[in-house]
Amino acid sequence: MIIAGYASHRHLPAVTEDAAKKLTHLNIAFGHVKEGIIVTDHLEHIDRLAKLRKYNPELQILLSIGGWSAGGFSEAAATKEGREQLAQSAVAALKRYDLDGIDLDWEYPCYAVAGIGASPEDKGNFTALLAEMRRVLDKQGGKDDRHYSLTIAAGADQYYIDGTEMEKVIQHLDFVMLMTYDMRGGFQTLTGHHTNLFASTGDLFRISVDASVKLFREAGVPKEKIVIGCAFYSRVWKDVPDNNNGLHQMTASFGGGGPSYSQLASEYIGKNGYTRHWDDEAQAPYLFNGNTFITYDDEQSLACKSRYVKEQGLAGAMFWEYGCDTSGTLLNALYNGLHN
Repeated sequence: MIIAGYASHRHLPAVTEDAAKKLTHLNIAFGHVKEGIIVTDHLEHIDRLAKLRKYNPELQILLSIGGWSAGGFSEAAATKEGREQLAQSAVAALKRYDLDGIDLDWEYPCYAVAGIGASPEDKGNFTALLAEMRRVLDKQGGKDDRHYSLTIAAGADQYYIDGTEMEKVIQHLDFVMLMTYDMRGGFQTLTGHHTNLFASTGDLFRISVDASVKLFREAGVPKEKIVIGCAFYSRVWKDVPDNNNGLHQMTASFGGGGPSYSQLASEYIGKNGYTRHWDDEAQAPYLFNGNTFITYDDEQSLACKSRYVKEQGLAGAMFWEYGCDTSGTLLNALYNGLHN
């Protein structure tokens, strides 16, 4: 059962021995694409990887490339030569840091929403890029007598399906990380859960973990290659009408990034006027103080997600991001849920 954690390179020193033993995969965020190649010179604390491997020799450490507003993909993938160059730079990064694979986080093929370069041709070029990366990783793996993983972080909704060829893409991937978080907030003035397992009555935006899994399965992704996402951080709306405990209420502004789980536990949950509520339909918690609405994952919702993974026969679960809960509370909940 996959338990994959994203960790900012700046937070690598915080990854404990206990955490390393509970993880199957650690994705280092982020390498970037600059002038057609993967650059990693900005990464900090990479010397920490040797200790993490001693903690857990079975831990798979991947370099995640991209992230929100990180461009360079569309331009690099536009030509055969560009794809070959990018793939070779991936191999160079693996060899430089003795990594186990690449996680491609292009947000998103065919879309320039974060100010990145984009083209309608991205749809086919994305498939071709992953095919080339799979080819060179397998070639290098043959030399090194090891398997190098190739995964992607995928947007959770229909737009990602429309901008890619998932039935072709999946042939080249070990598994898909569904980013089933930020599903509400950044583009909506209606409050709601941002990492909910199911949609609840009164929610105009029907996306959920379950809906996303169904979309990707219908698009040709086998359940055994689907890893669902969990959030170790929150999203928040302010100036929320004091109705229905703030849930599904129209506000004057978009939902923004909220406190980390560590901050929620120390300053918000049951504190400073905030009351925790549970949406049994969505299987998700939320906080409200009469004015501010906060959506997040906690131990109870992760237990529900873990049960869902097992019932659906999925590959496992992942989370963004380790530094948001250095107490280990949420990772422990995920580990216990998936293994008990």
